Amino acid sequence: MKRTGVKAWLANLAPTALIYGLKVFPYRWRVPMIGWITARIIAPLSGHERRALDNLALTCPDLPPAEARRIARAASDNAGRTMAELFSLDPFLKHAARARVTGPGLGAMEEARRAGRPIITISGHFGNYHVVRVVLDRAGHSVGALYRPMGNPSFNKFYSRHMEAISSPNFVQSRRGMAGMIRHLRAGNLLALLIDQRDQRGAELSFFGKPALTPVSAAEMALKYNALLVPFYVTRKADGLEFDLHFSAPIAHSDPETMTQSFLDELEERVRADMGQWLWIHRRWRIPAHRKPLA
Repeated sequence: MKRTGVKAWLANLAPTALIYGLKVFPYRWRVPMIGWITARIIAPLSGHERRALDNLALTCPDLPPAEARRIARAASDNAGRTMAELFSLDPFLKHAARARVTGPGLGAMEEARRAGRPIITISGHFGNYHVVRVVLDRAGHSVGALYRPMGNPSFNKFYSRHMEAISSPNFVQSRRGMAGMIRHLRAGNLLALLIDQRDQRGAELSFFGKPALTPVSAAEMALKYNALLVPFYVTRKADGLEFDLHFSAPIAHSDPETMTQSFLDELEERVRADMGQWLWIHRRWRIPAHRKPLA
């Protein structure tokens, strides 16, 4: 085994050992335990908590330091829970399938499906976004998803197997993956995409009042293939294990930048209503080197 292979294997050992080591506990304990470990140990040691605080200082400078720390910790807790749920498939699928589903987009999507019209659902890293694939797959949609491979090849194999177990097809973020995704869409199927990460080739739009490079490819595909573009939001309920899923009204077709900005405005409103459920550890904005730390 090459040295890089050994390093990847060892780096993969920690998260998989944590996830499988805690499988001796019931799901209702295991998920919050992994959330707690992620928020209290992993995030501070990995620098993710610091990055979340930097993002909050940039976008919400009036936040009291204690509240910023609470949000950063809650975001890491949610991220840990989301990973734990992905790797606890049987109980997670049961919880996801009973999510409370609301919103005007639901009826619009059903109408589009009956007409054979392609559908693109979009969201951000908010709550547990995997829930939407479970719900739509069980509703009879052929749900395609695009995902970014994990940096660790060993862990990525582990991750991709669980992604496929939720719904398929899944397309790796690559030229070949994009081609497969477009074929899936053109056949009148549904895509579920997360479009809130920084994209160096994206359009400079506004998110939380700051310039944010954002992919506009979902809107471009919606225009090119006359697809319905529907935002969705999965919110984790107060008990930490159940979910609400909301499908907003479809975004009117205009131009890619306007359509994507409309989504970002809506996502920001959702995040501001429950700040701890969004993944603040993203490198979403350029953080000025001279910025004074918030906490």
